[in-house]
Amino acid sequence: MNIASESLGASLAPEVNLFVDGRQQPAMAGGYFDRLDPSNDLVASHVACGRREDAEHMVAIATSSFPKWSATPVEERAAILLRAKTLMPNYRDRFAQCMLREIGATEEWVDFNINVAMDAVDAAVDLALHYLSNDVKASAKKTSHVSLQSQSHHTQDSYTVRKSAGVCLAIAPWNAPIVLGLRAVVFPLAFGNTVILKASELSPGTHVLLAELLHEAGVPAGVIGVMTNASEHSEEVITSLISNPSVRRVNFTGSTRVGRIVAGIAAKYLKRCLLELGGKSPLIVLKDANLALAAKEAAYGAFLNQGQICMATDRIIVEQSIADEFIERLKNIAADLVAGDPRRKGVKLGPVASPSVASRLSALIEDAMDKGATLLTGASRRGQFIDATLLDHITPMMRIYSEECFGPIAGIYRVDSPEEAVTVANNCEYGLAAAVFTNDLALADRLVNQLDSGICHVNGATVKDDPFMPFGGLKSSGYGRFGGDACVDEFTEVRWITVNRQP
Repeated sequence: MNIASESLGASLAPEVNLFVDGRQQPAMAGGYFDRLDPSNDLVASHVACGRREDAEHMVAIATSSFPKWSATPVEERAAILLRAKTLMPNYRDRFAQCMLREIGATEEWVDFNINVAMDAVDAAVDLALHYLSNDVKASAKKTSHVSLQSQSHHTQDSYTVRKSAGVCLAIAPWNAPIVLGLRAVVFPLAFGNTVILKASELSPGTHVLLAELLHEAGVPAGVIGVMTNASEHSEEVITSLISNPSVRRVNFTGSTRVGRIVAGIAAKYLKRCLLELGGKSPLIVLKDANLALAAKEAAYGAFLNQGQICMATDRIIVEQSIADEFIERLKNIAADLVAGDPRRKGVKLGPVASPSVASRLSALIEDAMDKGATLLTGASRRGQFIDATLLDHITPMMRIYSEECFGPIAGIYRVDSPEEAVTVANNCEYGLAAAVFTNDLALADRLVNQLDSGICHVNGATVKDDPFMPFGGLKSSGYGRFGGDACVDEFTEVRWITVNRQP
């Protein structure tokens, strides 16, 4: 069923429980909270309030399930995860319904999530097979270092092996619940770890549905669990999970503010932590750029999913000589992006996540305009609906200059040279993604190397995802990487083994 066909009236809200030992179960203490539909304030899902005792129980199950899952040949684990990928199209409508009700997702955003999530499965499987297959292990031992011990005259084989880390805690956000939820669990699962997914309070149904998909594909009961909880219990639940001695790895995707809290708890208990945090991605447009392409990609990066993406194009930095022409092209695209209920045909911009988010975004716009910014289009707010908004002549005096928007707002910064563009781009606490538009590829290469970002695209949008490549940021955008060789250490332990043999 297409999500646009769901009636605008209220339907019976589904009950969402903890996913424990292969099935949904109520929280031990009972209790539920309601997630409201951001488009109409109706109840989207009725969600179990997990607490400390549920967290401890879930870790115990994951711990007891770890030996068997980690001993399962990597080829068998890979086959199960690839089966999950093949099942994803069958779950498409259920995912779409959850994402529509819980976060106001459009059709475009649902399909983006599913497509990239399927790629994430392939990337995790390929990486695990590359590092853990029997052929790799045999090759590593064949090429192991052999040295002569001068005192004992023994020969010594010296080699390294990788083993699964243990129970992994994955904390995923609401804004891209399928791709970021699946990414958070599929990489550790592929490497033989058991996983507890701490679901977002804003998209709990979607996260629990991911676990049901994996279980149907063959992930054994107990290998993956999903914790749901009310927001007032988040600190209790997260602290209980991270502090548990059996939890050996933490990966968190979300805001920098919460990431600092998670990192602090993890540091206290000496838990390795992967953090993928906020961003304020700059898109630089130089005077020789293809302006039509740059405008199209800037609008895509700024307004996809209402700008609620960590890589969203938050800052558009334009050389002064072509600024007016570029801005006119961009304004014409943004003016057509009017926010509305995604159930209505043709709506490309849905609601923002909550009333508090809408209020914060309105305050950012008002502050910028009070301090001299020019409103080009948008700013209209109707409850949680905010039209695509462009603000010109942004200065350091404005909150929007340094604060992450995470909404359908983009600020325009005018500069006189490529060097000034880089200075403005780097004058920010974040360093996740960036983009440079120019036909001078030698210049682009120089600027890319000067930009403080973990990801940079030349003549492409800041919003781009390739799970096969290392994904992560610099500075306050976090540390560690999903995808690529860099993430292997995040989910495995490396051990050095020596064997002394008589001549």
